[in-house]
Amino acid sequence: MSTLPEAGADLLGSNSLRLPCIADWCADVEDPSDLPALLSFARERSLPLHVLGGGSNVLLPEHLHGLVLRMRNRGIALLEDSATRRVIRAAAGEPWHPFVLHCHARGWYGFENLALIPGTVGAAPIQNIGAYGVELERFVLEVRGMDLHTGLPRVLDAAACAFSYRDSIFKGGLAGAFLITEVLFAVPADPVPCTGYAALAAELAHCPDPGHADVLSAVMSIRRRRLPDPAVLPNAGSFFKNPVIAAEEFERLLLAEPEVAHWRQSDGRVKLAAAWLVERCGWKGRRDAGAGVHEAQALVLVNHGGATAGALLDLAARIRDSVHERFGVTLELEPVPL
Repeated sequence: MSTLPEAGADLLGSNSLRLPCIADWCADVEDPSDLPALLSFARERSLPLHVLGGGSNVLLPEHLHGLVLRMRNRGIALLEDSATRRVIRAAAGEPWHPFVLHCHARGWYGFENLALIPGTVGAAPIQNIGAYGVELERFVLEVRGMDLHTGLPRVLDAAACAFSYRDSIFKGGLAGAFLITEVLFAVPADPVPCTGYAALAAELAHCPDPGHADVLSAVMSIRRRRLPDPAVLPNAGSFFKNPVIAAEEFERLLLAEPEVAHWRQSDGRVKLAAAWLVERCGWKGRRDAGAGVHEAQALVLVNHGGATAGALLDLAARIRDSVHERFGVTLELEPVPL
């Protein structure tokens, strides 16, 4: 093992909410060949395993029992460049936004709508990240990693990942059982820019024939206006998923709330804008000691200083209760409490 685990590791700087957390043990994984030895280290001490990428979608407790593996392996390679598609391999430890910029600069287009999403390549399939009309699942060819029960390599194709809205098998049946080491993406050789999302279309209204560079610039502009920079104001991005409800339930809600922001889905269900629901309940800009709701985006909970996971979860619970009481809709958390 090239890197020995560190005892009593301070993870304050390893999560975008900057929550205070001391882990029993922590190791940076720069080479996946170290994983078998690290798994043995954990087994010998009966330590639970926790995997961190960029720490942008987790809620860390003040004390985290177990061994934390921070994925730090790097590498991006073009494996196939044909008339129909490009296949790109990226290591799990690659930061996501720089990966998007790397691909764009080389003409490997398609990821532009997902620019400025925090986190790493390895974490992206777990959450099935998405923004501005594009979800990651459309590009995933394979997810490669290690079965943490057997210690053996394992490869999952896109179908086996069971992707759905902000969800995957890595949050379900394989939660805690599969460690992602690299991802293979397939993008069309000549993709059409995705500009149909309302906010993005409005941003591009001045551009009669937007290209991929225009989409990238527009997405980055929107995100920088609407979302706080975690380096300036610690946050984990969207704290709640946009709820998806049955058509019958939506029709009842529409009678009471004709202005509810929504998107009709191909299966007949309706996706609601969680930010709209939270804002209508009066939470936008509210603050409770160190924990608060961002003043410009009601979907983002922030750490104004000194907040703990418990304080944020308490605030989130009160928001969920008020939304359910008013609208009869239950919000689900996006960040994962460890």
